[in-house]
Amino acid sequence: MSVFTTVTREQLSAWLKNYSIGTLVALDGVPAGIENTNYFVTTTGGRFVLTLFEKLKSHELPFYLGLMDHLAGLGIPSARPVPDRAGRFPGELNGKPAALVSFLAGADISDPPPDQCARVGALLANIHLAGASYREKLANPRGPRWWKAVMPEIIPFLGEGDAALLGEEVRFQGLHRFQELPRGAIHADLFRDNVLWEGDRISGVIDFYFACTDVLLYDVAIAVNDWCVEAGGALDGRRTGALLEAYRRLRPFTAIERGAWPVMLRAGALRFWVSRLYDFYLPRPGDLTHAKDPNHFRRILASHVAREHELPQLVN
Repeated sequence: MSVFTTVTREQLSAWLKNYSIGTLVALDGVPAGIENTNYFVTTTGGRFVLTLFEKLKSHELPFYLGLMDHLAGLGIPSARPVPDRAGRFPGELNGKPAALVSFLAGADISDPPPDQCARVGALLANIHLAGASYREKLANPRGPRWWKAVMPEIIPFLGEGDAALLGEEVRFQGLHRFQELPRGAIHADLFRDNVLWEGDRISGVIDFYFACTDVLLYDVAIAVNDWCVEAGGALDGRRTGALLEAYRRLRPFTAIERGAWPVMLRAGALRFWVSRLYDFYLPRPGDLTHAKDPNHFRRILASHVAREHELPQLVN
């Protein structure tokens, strides 16, 4: 469980007076996540998720919360932010920016078959299509500039081989900017634990707090690197094909996207390898926190590099 900032029932009860959702019934820490403090909150008016933001500032939150509200309004099964009595989304609790969002029923899955990967591909395409009308912009806070900035802090913890792979991949990505690639609002973290299911139906998509304005294909690569990967880091052809085909039917890939695909797969793996290395070796103090295994994305990146000519291709 990741609880960096403790909230008591008394503190939350007082804070909830700013909202029209009833009085507090139950408060429980969420046993997941490494970036923010999360609680399940039950009131007499329903069930919600409370997030206290440990890194993000109040002025940054309108992009994320506004995107969630925008997507939910267009039929995407996103958690919807709850405004306070003054109609504002972000508040402050225990000195941290805080927000309440609607609770979404369902559970994540750990071993998705191709048909569920296809549903995720369609979901992601619909997010990108709906996000095209979202006017707010936010540069990717964990893009290439961030990789370069934190690399000197991470390198001293790595063995020679990993240090060489990291340095070479950051250099390689710096050679490929692809400014012509389609861009827009992206989720940037559409992993299996951020999609909720009820049976074979997607009931919700959560955790938009890495969302940003960036390359749409990069978002596809991030999803493929989680939903379609095998234990050794290689991509499963059937699952990858199902996800990409379902996405393509709703938003066809451009010629430049087809050419950029191998680079984007590597960029998606590098981003999460760097993040997990940073969280593993340079953690923040927290109550019952955990960092995810960095080697998982190291294996994916190494596999993409070694299998460059065997990677699944994008088609029209």
